[in-house]
Amino acid sequence: MSEQPCTRAEPDAVPPPGLLWYLTEPTRAVVDIGQYTAARRLLRAAPSGDGHTVLVLPGLGTTDSATAVLRGFLAGLGYDVHGWGLGRNIGPSVRVVEGLRLLLLSLARGGKVSLVGWSLGGVFARELARQYPDLVRQVITLGSPYAMRDLRQTRVNPVYQLLARFYVAGAGLPPPEHTRPPFPVAATSVYSRSDGIVAWRTCVEEPAPPRENVAVASSHLGYGYNATVLWVIADRLAQRHGRWRPFAPPPGMARMFPAA
Repeated sequence: MSEQPCTRAEPDAVPPPGLLWYLTEPTRAVVDIGQYTAARRLLRAAPSGDGHTVLVLPGLGTTDSATAVLRGFLAGLGYDVHGWGLGRNIGPSVRVVEGLRLLLLSLARGGKVSLVGWSLGGVFARELARQYPDLVRQVITLGSPYAMRDLRQTRVNPVYQLLARFYVAGAGLPPPEHTRPPFPVAATSVYSRSDGIVAWRTCVEEPAPPRENVAVASSHLGYGYNATVLWVIADRLAQRHGRWRPFAPPPGMARMFPAA
């Protein structure tokens, strides 16, 4: 359920996820996939969509294939769902930055677009929304460290640093959230305290309507398969535009969400 982030330490003092969480990521992701298979009947009751366009962005090192289950789930609810079509996400390269801009401009010809971003894909989604708020309906991030102040707060720092030579000039961490104007569109930050890749505190912001943080029990690699995550996404996308309300799990699923 929605929860207020606990009092934070200074951003630079936030450590990366514990080694045990990191080493068990693949195993726990398999559990998330199994949970999805077991919960498919339950997920049929998820709120249906209104047909608006949804763009799904993959995480670092992955492609649209990683979001295929998530996109198929949303398409089944009636949305006009698109992958990013930019190949492997290696970070903010010129191809990715320009490609995302052109993709959003193209998709938004039919109306405002909802953005769903997994990990680094969510960081890209938020930056797109800041650049083009009039084209974006809402942003949903899945374990996205948009509030990260130091690359050492993620276990994939070595990979990111290795790929940095491909990035656009000036690419790096976004400015600290508290120094920026309020996020311009509705935003839901889905995070897990058992995330083994990024520090969960870097995936949340101070909640203020229409912005919220929703805690789930998931591995980082399993966000796109986790049944509770899929339900949150369906619930958020089903809101009528301009009529935001905070997330609340249905009574029968309340125990599936971590207590605040």
